[in-house]
Amino acid sequence: MKNVLTLLLFLCSITVFAQNPNQHSSSFELGEGLAFSMNNGDYSFKLGGMIQPTVGIVKDSINEAEYLFNARRTYFNIGGKAQNEHLEFLIQTDFSLGTPLLDAWVSYAPSNSFKVTFGQKQTIANNREMMLMEDQLQFLDRSLLSTSFSNSGREFGIFIENKIELGSLVFLPQIAITSGDGRNSFGASSTDPDLGGFKYAARLDIFPMGMFSDKNDKMIADLYREQTPKVVIGLAASYNDGASNQTGEGHGDVFLYNYKGQNQLPDYRQLYSDLLFKWNGFSFLGEYNVSTAKGLEGAYINETASVNLVPTQISEFLSLGTGYNAQLGYVTKSGYGVDLRYSVVSPEFDMNQKSVIQTTTLTSFGITKYVKQNSLKLNAAVSSFDYNGSNSMRGDFMVQVIF
Repeated sequence: MKNVLTLLLFLCSITVFAQNPNQHSSSFELGEGLAFSMNNGDYSFKLGGMIQPTVGIVKDSINEAEYLFNARRTYFNIGGKAQNEHLEFLIQTDFSLGTPLLDAWVSYAPSNSFKVTFGQKQTIANNREMMLMEDQLQFLDRSLLSTSFSNSGREFGIFIENKIELGSLVFLPQIAITSGDGRNSFGASSTDPDLGGFKYAARLDIFPMGMFSDKNDKMIADLYREQTPKVVIGLAASYNDGASNQTGEGHGDVFLYNYKGQNQLPDYRQLYSDLLFKWNGFSFLGEYNVSTAKGLEGAYINETASVNLVPTQISEFLSLGTGYNAQLGYVTKSGYGVDLRYSVVSPEFDMNQKSVIQTTTLTSFGITKYVKQNSLKLNAAVSSFDYNGSNSMRGDFMVQVIF
């Protein structure tokens, strides 16, 4: 069905081009996809994607080395824009996943400073790295902080953002109301509804030295080599009213009950702060997180309401605790990048050995070659994991192609 839809859209584009050839254009460029422009730019349509073939090796002090060969990510996307109607849409899939739909949204922007988006997309409720597309990361995988307190970072709901400019000082406030159940929020079918209430989120980004160069705020590395220092400071908070997943990005994985044997889902709260600095090829990303829970009074862990929930037990159901992530990088004028990352996560109750979050440290070092900005990227990285006194090493080599 997806292939048929793509073919129909392509044929429709060709038909329109044939009718008015002087008003339309088409192009293909590595990193930009197959683009169609109609009515002198009033309407645009693009087909694109990304692949990340990867090889890796994992070794710890106990087990034999394990070798990994896979396509880490295989994206296909369809996007478009109607300039006069102020509309934009995106559909993006990852065919490396069993449930491939990642993004499916439409936005309305009546001005350059205000936008409303409805659908499934990356949420504003997480740290800055989780708000970036997977092809814009410094390393193959996201940081330990991101993977411990988030899943895909995508949710279904409504997102509102506004830009306020006071000279070089820019404020970007955003709010979101989502299902609180992550991506594919309606489950396998319409008979598999969401659980719990909504998730409410707010974020404020402050640009004290003006906005980054075009597209440079959508990635971590300073590929565009900012001529003057640029920084963005972000604060984000969210409240998930009834979470049934460890990170609040899923449903049906966590259940607690009241004395009647009815569902009593805990509320999940997250607070993030982050800072991204760039100048002349140098970049620094710092992030901090605190995740807590409430609504635990009178909760039981079994449906017969015979076993009370001990307060510290909630850490066995939800990702509770703190974490921070720091990433430092430099990109040369010829496109060679060197990156260093250090991440630590700690549980809220460190005496509970069954907590979802355990004290873990991740240190990574990477070397990258960028070709045509980020369109073609070769990345080699080695990482060291320290988990509850044990250590493991991982090495990866990835080729990324955006088309």
